[in-house]
Amino acid sequence: MSLEEPTPPETDVGVTEDGTVDYDALEELLGEHVLDRETHINAEAFVVRPDEVQDVLRTLKGEAGFDHLSCLTAQEYSDRFESIYHLKKYDDPTQEVGVVVPTSTDRPVSQTAEPVYLTANWHEREAYDLVGIEYEGHPDLRRILMPETWQGHPMRADYNQEKPQVVTLREHANPLQDDHRSGDDADTMFLNIGPHHPATHGVLHLKTVLDGEQVADVDPDVGYLHRCEEQMAQQSTYRHQIMPYPDRWDYTANMPNEWAYARAAEDLADLDVPDYAKVLRTLGSELSRMTGHFLALGTFALDVYGDFTAIFMYAIRDREIAQDILEDLTGQRMMYNYFRLGGVAWDLPEPREEFFEKTRDFLEDLPERLEEYHNMVTSNEIFQMRCVNTGILNPEVAKSYGATGPVARGSGIDYDLRRDDPYGYYDQLDWDVVTEDGCDNYSRVLVRMQEVEESAKIVSQCIDLLEDWPEDDREIQSNVPRTLKPENDTEIYRAVENAKGELGVYIRADGTDKPARFKIRSPCFHNLSTLAEMSEGEYVPDLIASLGSLDIVLGEVDR
Repeated sequence: MSLEEPTPPETDVGVTEDGTVDYDALEELLGEHVLDRETHINAEAFVVRPDEVQDVLRTLKGEAGFDHLSCLTAQEYSDRFESIYHLKKYDDPTQEVGVVVPTSTDRPVSQTAEPVYLTANWHEREAYDLVGIEYEGHPDLRRILMPETWQGHPMRADYNQEKPQVVTLREHANPLQDDHRSGDDADTMFLNIGPHHPATHGVLHLKTVLDGEQVADVDPDVGYLHRCEEQMAQQSTYRHQIMPYPDRWDYTANMPNEWAYARAAEDLADLDVPDYAKVLRTLGSELSRMTGHFLALGTFALDVYGDFTAIFMYAIRDREIAQDILEDLTGQRMMYNYFRLGGVAWDLPEPREEFFEKTRDFLEDLPERLEEYHNMVTSNEIFQMRCVNTGILNPEVAKSYGATGPVARGSGIDYDLRRDDPYGYYDQLDWDVVTEDGCDNYSRVLVRMQEVEESAKIVSQCIDLLEDWPEDDREIQSNVPRTLKPENDTEIYRAVENAKGELGVYIRADGTDKPARFKIRSPCFHNLSTLAEMSEGEYVPDLIASLGSLDIVLGEVDR
């Protein structure tokens, strides 16, 4: 288990002496706001009126301590639309509660949650865009993934997927028109940054307003990669067809993504995972986390002081070694598809001794490599000038936006699901959660570099365990039915800690072999929404550094 225990939280209303949620007390706290109560596998949920959302959420946040709006799921039933606010606590994410908000099919309108949780801004825009639920009082309710001229809502039951769409430029404007002023007295300038990949870590368009040389506002325009992975999962079977998709969300450190789906589906279908398979999963996920952090460091150095020949290539060098090991384990260098429901696809490659030796050689060289990075990156004067005290993200602001992973831990938020909501073999191993209190771009880099060291500790312990594991007890997969059909109307939300933060999956079953609703909670989506808060009042180069420090992958932002 982690050597660094989280600070014990203060007892909130609705918590029993043993630290579990007292849903009866919460129902009493909410009083007449509660219309009904549902049981989801992960937590109880309260059904409330669509015009009382803010009152309910303020009470749960202010008096019961649910300060983390982890996810918002919007879905359609035959007789209603529904929004589910999945609430947790940063101090203890095992304490969960759901808030279910049904609306009519003829007028799906619900009160916005944005004044209570800032992260609801983007969540509700996505729900409006894809499902068509409107959120009354929302400060900027417009599409976020689809073009503004798109007709219809793609995840509605009545949406015609074969209907041709004509997406026109606004007022047929020429995108290459000459620079112009909006008025003689204009004192700000509008600047487009992106959507070219080298500048923005993916196909991302930043609509930036400058006041002189300082950033007055920035609006990330996402959706260029959107393939509706959620709908693709809803058209696929639990057992075999969904698992290849998670690798394509965050494709730079993607094995933990497979675990996000596996954890939700296995709990939904009540499947066990053998301990030996848990160790293999933990080994692969931590190697994958290291590949993501190496790439984050290399591209960030390229962002802030243009160092391609040294830092970027050094980072790619070490990433390639880790990927070689993952290729030996999984047979793939990028889209691993190694997890299976109930375990993993296969055991370690033979001869096992060569695999152990190769992995240990990589781990033994790592301290010297990391010292090189600190000498060339964190000790570099230019790097420090670009990163120290830029991109400030205060802890309470980060929490309100639902930030997780190194972005949150770089703001001193001691939150890591591997320790705080244990899964796999993490609670049997010795490692620490890394936090930094600087709240700036520099702190986020330090967190990722130190997390590579912690991942190396975990990998080393996994290798020792696997080497000594009795041959007769090397069970890689439990007995899983050929066809999975979870019970009708069972619902679950489960999350894991991937390289970017909390990656969650909500599934609602309808008794068939395919999910009725499959919702992906992307850490990159939440983390990117903090960019405006980090950049206001700073300069354009600071904006670029702040964006790079978020380590986003657009395949996970857009999904």
